[in-house]
Amino acid sequence: MQLLRNYSLKPFNTFGIDVKANLFARFSSVEELMALLQLPEVKLKEKLILGGGSNILFTKDFDGVVLQNGIKGIKVVHEDDEVAFVKAGGGEVWHDLVLYALAQNLGGLENLSLIPGTVGASPLQNIGAYGVELKDVFHELEAVEVETGDLHTFAGNACGFGYRDSIFKREAKGRYIITSVTFKLHKHHTLNTSYGAIKDTLAQMQVTEPTIQDVSAAVCAIRQSKLPDPKEIGNAGSFFKNPEIPLLLFETLKLQYPDMPSYPVSETTVKVPAGWLIEQCGWKGKVIENYGVHKNQALVLVNYGGATGNKLQELAYAIIRSVEEKFGIALQPEVNII
Repeated sequence: MQLLRNYSLKPFNTFGIDVKANLFARFSSVEELMALLQLPEVKLKEKLILGGGSNILFTKDFDGVVLQNGIKGIKVVHEDDEVAFVKAGGGEVWHDLVLYALAQNLGGLENLSLIPGTVGASPLQNIGAYGVELKDVFHELEAVEVETGDLHTFAGNACGFGYRDSIFKREAKGRYIITSVTFKLHKHHTLNTSYGAIKDTLAQMQVTEPTIQDVSAAVCAIRQSKLPDPKEIGNAGSFFKNPEIPLLLFETLKLQYPDMPSYPVSETTVKVPAGWLIEQCGWKGKVIENYGVHKNQALVLVNYGGATGNKLQELAYAIIRSVEEKFGIALQPEVNII
């Protein structure tokens, strides 16, 4: 545990933005984190918790303390004939947890395969993909309260999960550091292949009776075909949330745009793919200097090398304006802009 000064954050954010932290430290246990929080220098400064840095866009140097979660470990803490409760350290790579579950033949995480980031970051925005959200498999989490250094346990109903949302993005933002998450996974599997892309990919794989391993393989294939690898091109995955709009607005827009896709949310609300909206505004594949919008997925903003966070922020806001002007729909960033 070492407190480093003027430390480059370029290796710690998947956009590859070259900014510095005034102070930086990595913790690998709850005890190390508690000790760090007691240091006078840390106490007095603004704090930012980094996992894999896959959901953040830095627009400037961070004049505070960046604490990187390095708590590892995955284990079954309780099980019966039906379920297993799997506890994972907040610093574990998310997909490594998915691979662990698949190896143990435990179902529930397969649709969330290959999502970038760490376990500790997953409850913050209630990560989700292909019809499944973290809340569907969540049991509880442990988190250290920044102000007191006390360890707290949060059950599902205490987390206030919503669409890409939780209390840790709202009223509890910055107050807690998630150190572990426990998941309720199933030994008897109910597959979710409701998204057409999964069905089509399984068919291409000539799989007629899929397992959770097959579903994971299909999801990985879909993601790899659409999303650039951050190791090759700087990006943070989906930059925008899929907007939920009133059914009446959707029906009005459908008259003008008959091909507009949607997914029902409730009797009065539908979800419209943000990528489709952005593509209709002509942004897909657009390159501006050394940054732009990915050629295969309009939801993804990319840094081709050397772009600043400010330039990517300007691009995001330009996209938001154009979608609102064309469709009357306000997009919201999924990525945290700092």
